Amino acid sequence: MTTPPRFVRLLLAGAVLLLASCSKSEAPANSAATPAKIKLGFLVKQPEEPWFQFEGKGADKAAAQYGFELIKQGVQDGEKVMAMIDNLAVAGAQGFVICTPDVRLGPAIMARAKQRNLKVVLVDDQFVSDGKFMTEVPYIGMSASRIGTQQGQTLAAEMKKRGWPVAETAVCAITFEELDTARERTDNSIAALKAAGLPADRIFKAPQKTTDIPGSFDAANVLLTQHPEVKHWLILGMNDNAVIGAVRAIEQRGFTADTAIGIGINGTDCIDELRKAKPTPFFGSMLVSAPREGFMSSEILYKWIKDGTPPPLDTRTEGILITRENFEAVLKKEGIIE
Repeated sequence: MTTPPRFVRLLLAGAVLLLASCSKSEAPANSAATPAKIKLGFLVKQPEEPWFQFEGKGADKAAAQYGFELIKQGVQDGEKVMAMIDNLAVAGAQGFVICTPDVRLGPAIMARAKQRNLKVVLVDDQFVSDGKFMTEVPYIGMSASRIGTQQGQTLAAEMKKRGWPVAETAVCAITFEELDTARERTDNSIAALKAAGLPADRIFKAPQKTTDIPGSFDAANVLLTQHPEVKHWLILGMNDNAVIGAVRAIEQRGFTADTAIGIGINGTDCIDELRKAKPTPFFGSMLVSAPREGFMSSEILYKWIKDGTPPPLDTRTEGILITRENFEAVLKKEGIIE
């Protein structure tokens, strides 16, 4: 039996309509496919340090708020930095935040990032090229000059409050001048002490060989041996650990919270020190919020990638003095402790 021509035409027309309908129903599904999450790296030089752990928590908070994927990794030397940049590119990341283990790696890091088409935001330490800051790379960090000035002013004010004679008082300045940010902090702290009336011949620098507590301890010990006549010490350094190391050395010489004053910088590596039942010469610290810097650096990188608008090239934060009396309340407010 043959099929009537009209019926064949109707079948063909129905098939065409069915195909068209299928095409239309598939199109929205394809166009509504969820775009891949933006991936960012967060690379720090000392992942075991509390400062960088709190900074990472701030970055995690930004990732949760904005919905991007965060790849956190420690990069303790130049080889690890370069390998991680390659790994991020392979993983599909579009940029990374970094606190480099060596600021002089800046040109090499930027060259590799450019090769891998990755955007870069700096946190804490600025890159250096030919002895100058690479100001063309977006940076978020503390105002080293202002933080240093605050540290020196606080030491001078506490000394005057206690009525210590200048002739019996000296400054132990733990320094690490190879790092520009560290030198800027300690130089400005020393300048503030001079402005407050401390003569230059009562201010002694103690260079660290390593930027940790043992390095500071050793540096302070050398200085203390050279000046046994000093009755009161004011202690400064580029961060909390620099001051804590010097405090340990001074305690071994019989100094106490009544005869020495140390002011750190960071506010996150001194929590256990401030919690001690018996006060130590570590009087306080200029707190810079590590969670805030981790959040801000990740946030501006994400928005740069998402919206295409470059972030400000230089964003600085200042410090808040924390002591045994107020550190719990301030750190809870900052989200550093619960």
